[in-house]
Amino acid sequence: MSAVALRAAVQSTLDATGDEVTVRLSDDLLVDGVADVRWLLHDALLAGARRLVVDLGAVEHLSSPAVASFLSAHRTCRARGGAVVLRGANRRTLDLLHRTGLWRVLELDTAHARPAA
Repeated sequence: MSAVALRAAVQSTLDATGDEVTVRLSDDLLVDGVADVRWLLHDALLAGARRLVVDLGAVEHLSSPAVASFLSAHRTCRARGGAVVLRGANRRTLDLLHRTGLWRVLELDTAHARPAA
């Protein structure tokens, strides 16, 4: 795991019940591809998360492979009775999710939405 991914993993938090894990992503983490993101999501799911909150507050552009990683995690969370929640998505990401219909699959925390840069 890269140094950037390691810092992101340290910033990941598990709630008191152990059912929800929050993973904070950044453009630095996504710059070299999504392998590190996949490992972070995988580790969160191995920790037993039913609900996976992906904080996109520091992400300007979300790639298709990153969205595919969220969908893969969604299948696991859904089987456990949970979901993947995208928090802090900018307008560009929200538009992508609406154009593809994925807003119906992944939960969006629109209270923390932010404008595109």
